Amino acid sequence: MTVSAALTDSVDPAAARRGRLLWRFLRRPAGAISLGVLALIVLVAVLAPLLSPYDPTTIDLSSVKAPPSATHLLGTDTQGRDILSRLVWGTQQTLYGALVAIVFALLAGVPEGVLAGYFGGPFDRVATWVSDAIQSVPGMIILLIVAAGTGSDFTWIMATIGVFMAPGYFRLTRATVQSVREEPYIAAARVSGLGHLRIMSRHVLTAVYAPVIIQTALAAGMAMGMQAGLQFLGIGSGDTPSWGAMMNEGFRNMLSNPILLLWPSLALGITIAALAVAGSTLADVVSVRTEIPRRRRRAAVPAPVAASTGTIRHAAAAAAVQIADLRVSYPARDGEVEVVHGISLDVAAGEVVGIVGESGSGKSQTVFSVLGLLPPAARSEVGALWIDGRDVSGMTPAQRRRLLGRTIGYIPQEPMSNLDPNYTIGHQLIEPLRSVSGLSRDVARRRAIEVLTRVGIPEPERVMRLRAHEVSGGMAQRVLIAGAIAGKPSVLVADEPTTALDVTVQAEVLELLRELQAEYGMALLIVTHNFGVVADICDRVVVMKDGSVVETGGVDELFAAPAEPYTRELIAASLDAAEGRAALDAAYAASREGATVAPGRTVTA
Repeated sequence: MTVSAALTDSVDPAAARRGRLLWRFLRRPAGAISLGVLALIVLVAVLAPLLSPYDPTTIDLSSVKAPPSATHLLGTDTQGRDILSRLVWGTQQTLYGALVAIVFALLAGVPEGVLAGYFGGPFDRVATWVSDAIQSVPGMIILLIVAAGTGSDFTWIMATIGVFMAPGYFRLTRATVQSVREEPYIAAARVSGLGHLRIMSRHVLTAVYAPVIIQTALAAGMAMGMQAGLQFLGIGSGDTPSWGAMMNEGFRNMLSNPILLLWPSLALGITIAALAVAGSTLADVVSVRTEIPRRRRRAAVPAPVAASTGTIRHAAAAAAVQIADLRVSYPARDGEVEVVHGISLDVAAGEVVGIVGESGSGKSQTVFSVLGLLPPAARSEVGALWIDGRDVSGMTPAQRRRLLGRTIGYIPQEPMSNLDPNYTIGHQLIEPLRSVSGLSRDVARRRAIEVLTRVGIPEPERVMRLRAHEVSGGMAQRVLIAGAIAGKPSVLVADEPTTALDVTVQAEVLELLRELQAEYGMALLIVTHNFGVVADICDRVVVMKDGSVVETGGVDELFAAPAEPYTRELIAASLDAAEGRAALDAAYAASREGATVAPGRTVTA
């Protein structure tokens, strides 16, 4: 079973589908608390007739401005009305106003945003112009006109607020749809014959609902704040209990009876804060696509411990890298899944060692453990980890990070995605040198130009001014190699450095790595799935499968007599033993010649 298969098999698809987003939201303390507060507020609004001890509009002049007591738990206002009753009924009014505003904002913003983002063209231009026009209108003036024209009808006022919120939904939805409409799965749906409506409902809206929910949580708080502000200014009915009207009355009596302002302000503040926390927590949950299951105690789910594999050939103090009994595991639904099973390997100074295996064999997990770049969910255990003659297994993460760029250099795969498009190549080479090596700007610049020249990049001064999209894939890989060797590390780790490159560029990059390794005397640990790369550059090879080392040996001896069937399969799959074009042409010519000399004979090439 491969690493990816082990992680996939540990997740129950049915359980993953059931409320996946809500479940991850509730597992965060901020999400659970904020949702609990909002649920309590909604419950108070629904059960207002049962929870209210008095009629919120009943005036009792004998109890004006009464302090909190057993009769009136929160006291009374300037007309003797029970504050708790008005606060409970005001919850209903506040939530109703926010609901009206959100519904109108959704109806006026989301459908138009989906259509504009999906179809573009004239409709997009017109809808964008309308959205800009709404945002340019002074909202308070319009609200005052609506209030005067409708007799301060609360529903119409909140509906108007919803219309002014619609451009935010429109722009968010439009941008989200534009980001997915050219995705390959959308094109595949079109090719398969699905209509626009079905594509939008099945494929596009799935990308829209999450940001819309987040926007709704934040917009609801804004709507409540605007509603309370209008009621505070006296817009709306003064007889209907609401938090804004209560704040207005409390503000007018703040000096003589400040407690009147406390209770509605507290209720409004808690509600808006709960919505803001819920929205930000939901945004964090949505941005992390991979569910990180809760860690379980290892004793609760006993698992067999795999035997250690691999060999160590050099003394720890003399090795550039030595890994002893490395295990990497990830939390899963039923406990933990171990993806690297107690492997051991080492690299001597000046030696080139390749880790080879199929995808999911644990190669990258191994080198990420050396680099300290495992994901937060991963748990790594190692008997001993020596780098450049030092035991680093007991170092803190901060101490391990200080090795990067100085002692350890790293060349990642996918060169174009590992260069930041926001900065020039020169900036991305100079800043690490200044930060890690403490060089001045001028010295760091000279060093960057020096390493660019060394890796074979012509006109390095000009390349320093370019950005990632302005260079080819091969040149981008050379830039990453230059960055990796700029700090003169003693250990260079290369993770599939030729995967994203064409064949001719692959050969050039391998030749460059071989030259640099020999020139700087570095230990090179290279990860690949291609035995052709191993034969071309490595001194020794470690073969991995399913998180374990299956064979280790020198390149010549392993190619000559591989002991494991899996190793033989990998060597055969590399096609390095296949005849070249010249050999095939010679065999074909010989077969034709034989066929001519002896007509009627069957010749097998």
